[in-house]
Amino acid sequence: MSNRLARVNQLIKKELSQIILREVKFLSGVLVTLTRVETTPNLNESKVYIGVIPENKTESVFQILNKQIYRLQQELNHRLNMRPVPRIYFAKEKDTIMAGRVEEILEKLKKEKK
Repeated sequence: MSNRLARVNQLIKKELSQIILREVKFLSGVLVTLTRVETTPNLNESKVYIGVIPENKTESVFQILNKQIYRLQQELNHRLNMRPVPRIYFAKEKDTIMAGRVEEILEKLKKEKK
């Protein structure tokens, strides 16, 4: 990955997470985390990975985000001082879920060992 692409990913992650924190209202008791951003080399599209805790609220969170994607994109366009601004798409973060399950298994093994 080029240095420019990495900086664009960081910038989009930072700005979009601030926008989501301030402007999007989720259900109470739901933790939404923007984990990473992957932008195509031609800067046309960015896939934004979202982690949701508890996992059973994932679908409702994605419905809320996708309903507001146009407004989020517009706000991101205003904040970023670059052209072209990549079009954003939301994707479920599966790596975080897997890491959580691995940690649970490790904790169980640790308890069994004692």
